[in-house]
Amino acid sequence: MDPESNDSGVCGCCGPLRPRYKRLVDNIFPEDPKDGLSKSDMEKLTFYAVSAPEKLDRIGAYLAERLSRDVVRHRYGYVVIAMEALDQLLMACHSQSIKPFVESFLHMVAKLLESREPDLQVLGTNSFVKFANIEEDTPSYHRRYDFFVSQFSAMCHSTHEDVDTRKRIRVAGIKGLQGVVRKTVNDELQAIIWEPQHMDKLIPSMLFNMQDSDDLDRAGHPSTPSGSGQDGEENPGALAESCFRELLGRAAYGNMNNAVRPVLVHLDNHHLWDPNEFAVSCFRIIMYSIQAQHSHHVIQQVLNHLDTHNRNTPRVRAGIVQVLLETVAIAAKGSVGPTVLEVFNTLLKHLRMSVDFELGETSRRNSGSSVSSNRGKESEERIVQNAIIQTIGFFGGNLPDYQRAEVMMFIMGKVPVYGTPCHTLDTVKIGHQGTKRIQTMLLSSLIMVTSGFKSKSMAAALPPPFLDPLFSISLMEDNELRQLVLEILHNIIDRHDNRAKLRGIRIIPNVAALKIKREKISKQDVAFMKKHGQQLYRHIYLGCKEDDNSHKNFELLFTTLAVLTIELANEEVVIDLIRLAVALQDMALANEENMSMFIRCGIMALVAAYLNFLSQMIANPPFCQHVSKVIELRNMDAPYLLPEHIFRDKCPTPESLDKDDRPLYFQTADMAECLAGPGYNAERLSIPYVPQVTDEDRLTRRKSFVDTISLQVDIVSNSLPDKSQLAEEITFETLKKAIDTTGLEEQEREKRRQVMEKFQKAPFEEIAAHCESKANMLHDRLAQIFELTIRPPPSPSGVVSISAGHAQHQSVPVYEMKFPDLCVY
Repeated sequence: MDPESNDSGVCGCCGPLRPRYKRLVDNIFPEDPKDGLSKSDMEKLTFYAVSAPEKLDRIGAYLAERLSRDVVRHRYGYVVIAMEALDQLLMACHSQSIKPFVESFLHMVAKLLESREPDLQVLGTNSFVKFANIEEDTPSYHRRYDFFVSQFSAMCHSTHEDVDTRKRIRVAGIKGLQGVVRKTVNDELQAIIWEPQHMDKLIPSMLFNMQDSDDLDRAGHPSTPSGSGQDGEENPGALAESCFRELLGRAAYGNMNNAVRPVLVHLDNHHLWDPNEFAVSCFRIIMYSIQAQHSHHVIQQVLNHLDTHNRNTPRVRAGIVQVLLETVAIAAKGSVGPTVLEVFNTLLKHLRMSVDFELGETSRRNSGSSVSSNRGKESEERIVQNAIIQTIGFFGGNLPDYQRAEVMMFIMGKVPVYGTPCHTLDTVKIGHQGTKRIQTMLLSSLIMVTSGFKSKSMAAALPPPFLDPLFSISLMEDNELRQLVLEILHNIIDRHDNRAKLRGIRIIPNVAALKIKREKISKQDVAFMKKHGQQLYRHIYLGCKEDDNSHKNFELLFTTLAVLTIELANEEVVIDLIRLAVALQDMALANEENMSMFIRCGIMALVAAYLNFLSQMIANPPFCQHVSKVIELRNMDAPYLLPEHIFRDKCPTPESLDKDDRPLYFQTADMAECLAGPGYNAERLSIPYVPQVTDEDRLTRRKSFVDTISLQVDIVSNSLPDKSQLAEEITFETLKKAIDTTGLEEQEREKRRQVMEKFQKAPFEEIAAHCESKANMLHDRLAQIFELTIRPPPSPSGVVSISAGHAQHQSVPVYEMKFPDLCVY
């Protein structure tokens, strides 16, 4: 009889009276555990278990009893044999009766995991993994894995002194968690695994090992990458990443929040937002592992986390924004659902907050605090702002065109424009500096969003709600903002990517060599230019005469004119552009705005560069000859009127420009003669271009309060009749002049003839501009009259006067009050 049978406690003296299943179990244990499991006896036990499945639960219980005793007595050789026997029985039996046997099996695995021996923990984990790979026919209603989640998670955080042992325990813990995941995620009855109390153990355990592996890599101990054979499987970091991907890939719609939240908490607890390489890596794994339709859940979680940390250090916020950038960059390739505008709204909100923080630090620095620390804080806020702009631009740039157009409108609606209500950004609180900063950043993000934007119709790409505020910004007295506006226009108008060929303002000797791509202008674009062409010309005209224009401004203006010519110019638009160029030349010569000589020469150089480009684009030889002749004369006599010279450093400029030196300037008559013939209405060149007057002038170039008061005083004084006029003597001559109306009739006829001629020959745009300016003038005059006439009645209690910004009531005695005559009796 086997010596181990003496420990059974049942019929110890009579072996043949013991139950058969106990005898079969006892026989598989050899006298020396080094001999291993007896294969022949194991086959007998397996055959018996398959033949009598109702005995499986007793076999399992007996094996568990022996294993527990062996663990206590440290007879680990018999423990290994018992676990091997359990594994074989588990793999061989698939009947309904296996359920009680599994309970005994899991009880034995738990015993091994509870021991402090690393070998037994690894042994128990390996057995559990084998069990996890078995597909059960029927679900288990009562089995729970809470203990195994806790124990395997603890093993993942092992701090054993020996490095190799610690690595073995961690690998075993990760494999155990992977087994739990595989055993539970597909079982609807085990959905409890997705509850926060389990996810809060599973996810951090995987991230801890992934992070530890990254730290080893940075320390100069490269780890074996995942998927490189057996060594790759034994690498805790690679194995944890594989398990993490598998878990996320099995996450259903309702479980995404519970799966992502522990990741954010782990990154917070371990201060992994700054630096954020590991955080970025984690969210890349998340976005590539989950199902595409769940992407917006992850984005929403990161946005909420950014809101939670809105008062944190700038570097932490910048780290979260950069993670959001990686997240939306992957999600934008698919569909991000309803979170598109939510992303932009949250980012713009944090952009505003960052500007507030930066301005607050600046004001505190000016009040006398530490200069160096505040400068560092300010530069860190710039890091946050740049990260937000990059995220906005990258996300918007990867959206489909129909969504990108909506985003463009959304961002433009957030840009504070003077004279228009801006509900989302209160420009009064942040002042001029903060407003300009926000304008600059939002326009920079618009440049990124519009990059690569291709619209078939300009009317769809530049609707009035987008175009009007954009042009209003282009009139502001800040050259950086005007540059950004022009770059946005380039992105939208240039649909064939010709800007790179036009880079830099210069006299292009051979435009054909640039191989410019262009198509025939569509009817929709012709209609767009008829409606908005004058608006475009006006802003180019006004943008040229700004005193703070730099070399880059003139470069962008030249590119704007060239792109308009390529994309939107038919014969009528070409004539308008030539008229605009001549008007710019005349403006620089007349110098009614008292512009600096650099600006005047820059305008002349811009006109030369553009007319040289235009003459070659329309392929009109006489026109090209006239332009070339003027350029040659300038090269010899006035090089400062050409872009290659005036925009060089320390280029000498003349004291004045001589209007009488006609060969140096482009002549309207000569160009009209060159364009005479079919195709072009050259007669329109004789009509000088006059920019239309719009409300934008009042929005961007406001009069001060003092100017308004002085204007009212002038109107009042002018409206009062002169006493000398009232006392004019009426004589016979004055009566004769009043009766004689022949001269007046001739003047009226001449005036009527001029009006008729103007309406017959002048272009529609000029007539519309003239009428609009008259209407605006009438509106302004009526407003002034109403303001003067409609005043509150005088109060008997006193008159309100304003002095030094404070209202003061001056009481008037009753006997000094002036009442109307009808009220006095």
